[in-house]
Amino acid sequence: MEFLTQDEAIQVDAALLSSKDKFSTRLAIYALRCLKQISQSEDIIIEDIKPEQVQNWVRNDSSFQENIEFDANFDSFFTQLLMASLNPLKKASEAENIPIQNLTVKQLIH
Repeated sequence: MEFLTQDEAIQVDAALLSSKDKFSTRLAIYALRCLKQISQSEDIIIEDIKPEQVQNWVRNDSSFQENIEFDANFDSFFTQLLMASLNPLKKASEAENIPIQNLTVKQLIH
């Protein structure tokens, strides 16, 4: 799975954001992409995803196994990263008055 598409990276870079906010936006876009996949595979809404489901997804996703060298702490680190990303995604969904899974890249770049 791509971290960001080239078009998404261009959009984030063009936004009038600080370096910190650009990093956070890139992370939110990637987290949303991952969380959408998890919600589809688990047949639940993003808001209901539990850390265990993220860990199972990381362990079973072939793109991780092909592209990332796992160590004992990777799935825990990645799970914490995605779960922490839920907070800004929830704020964005509340601001747009839509469910998290309906957020677009454009809505995350503010």
